[in-house]
Amino acid sequence: MGDSCSTLESPPEVLPRHVAIIMDGNGRWAKARGLPRVRGHEEGAESVRVVVRACRKLGIEALTLYAFSEENWARPKAEVSALWQLLGRFLEKERAEMLDNGIRLNAIGSLERLPEATRRQLEQTMAATAHCTDMVLTLALSYGGRQEITRAARKLCEDVAAGRLSPSEITPEVVASRLYTADLPEVDLLIRTSGEQRISNFLLWQLAYTELYFTPTLWPDFREPQLMEALWDFSRRDRRFGRVEE
Repeated sequence: MGDSCSTLESPPEVLPRHVAIIMDGNGRWAKARGLPRVRGHEEGAESVRVVVRACRKLGIEALTLYAFSEENWARPKAEVSALWQLLGRFLEKERAEMLDNGIRLNAIGSLERLPEATRRQLEQTMAATAHCTDMVLTLALSYGGRQEITRAARKLCEDVAAGRLSPSEITPEVVASRLYTADLPEVDLLIRTSGEQRISNFLLWQLAYTELYFTPTLWPDFREPQLMEALWDFSRRDRRFGRVEE
């Protein structure tokens, strides 16, 4: 594609406000090189650094990364433990850069399931960056879309039972206000790496009108050129939201 070699200095005029990414392919990247799976996750963490920096430089308001799903708990314990340790190192290394670049860290999911040390590091970094307003980096951790919607439904039921809300007042906007992402812009672009073409229980409510972009690139190989190609593809989409052109 002619635009695929574009750099951060020549971005498309139309950019998404909110980009979400399903970071897939770390294990396959490592297996193809005869390396342990954890090496794929380590290289994937470098892709996270590159993509976060690029999105911040481009002025994208929100970036949400599917870092650990509810289903990922079923992976081997050694791999799960290594992932949490890797997240802890990432938070420790990147906190200063987040502060320097006005990036607020956010996290969504069943955070109470995280190891105590990881949860503490996460809370400390979120507190330290709470005043930042230039970009929101959201990590989906122990996250599931169906679980999020179930949680929202439970909250609505509690509000109705307590007399704070009547069933007739429940609108899509009210449901959205009970979701983890209530304070974030609508997701404009979802990127999934590694060639898989599934949503995998990620942001099921939020993706109603999102543009989907699938790439065969494995996440550890997804860097600035691949991000720019996705953004250029997005800029050429005709987003009608169910309407027709006049």
